[in-house]
Amino acid sequence: MAAREVYQKIADNIARIMQGQAGATRRLLAALASGGHVLLEDYPGTGKTTLAKALARSVAARFKRIQFTPDLLPSDILGVSVFSQRDQQFHFHEGPIFTNILLADEINRASPRTQSALLEAMGEGQVSVDGERRDLEGLFFVIATENPVEFRGTYPLPEAQMDRFALQFSLGYVQSAEEVAILTAQEHNHPLDDLKPCVSLAEVLELKKAVQEVRMSEELKRYAVDLVSATRTAPGVQLGGSPRASIALMKASQALALFDGFDFVTPDQIQELAVPVIAHRLVMEPQARFSGRTARGVVDEIVKKTKVPS
Repeated sequence: MAAREVYQKIADNIARIMQGQAGATRRLLAALASGGHVLLEDYPGTGKTTLAKALARSVAARFKRIQFTPDLLPSDILGVSVFSQRDQQFHFHEGPIFTNILLADEINRASPRTQSALLEAMGEGQVSVDGERRDLEGLFFVIATENPVEFRGTYPLPEAQMDRFALQFSLGYVQSAEEVAILTAQEHNHPLDDLKPCVSLAEVLELKKAVQEVRMSEELKRYAVDLVSATRTAPGVQLGGSPRASIALMKASQALALFDGFDFVTPDQIQELAVPVIAHRLVMEPQARFSGRTARGVVDEIVKKTKVPS
């Protein structure tokens, strides 16, 4: 199956469940195909968990969900060694992180110690337990969710962990007509119950390989770097985007180009992804935040001001 066809089949399958969320699905699959991870930040009930489950059920792959709570421990995520009386040895029992698609629900409700258990896994595709390195699956994709309005009992993600997410975006509320369609679809049972896999794990891995073959000119690489580096000197920004942001922007743009039927990246894909790739990595100065200036607004301004390669 052609790589673009794999993307289209997954997108169409998710669209059966997620009404009016074609843009969010496109960004989610761009992260999946480019080897990144996604942070979904939105109000309760907008479909964050449903989107993650719809993707997991569309791919014939292993899926685990972790409900983050204040009492969650790192061992609850990574796994633990248990002593066996039978052979007098310790045996490692894998935690839910050993999967293909991991849903980290309400990630900001767990303590920083537990949140940090994901850092090595997301950045390097491995975990270290009891002094031993254990590699994760060839496809390891984290979808984390958080609620931006409830702060009681939450722990904000540190900058180092925010930087591990390739994209951060919101779903938002759908139009009234689409919300009516959602009510109709769930009148008797949830559509997720009937959703079947449409692609195999091997086909997703081939999609990831195909993304790496998409060309990106030196001029567009420079353009992507210019967008990110401009955040480091932007007024009101205390901490700008790192080189990891430039890499994520390049890789996700390659994925979008493939989805659009191109074998090369165009400025349109870079501009489409600039905000969801860069904005969540910025730390705004307190004065700027109090005056209403936002990271998304800063990136938007930079995109408008930066000269596009001809």
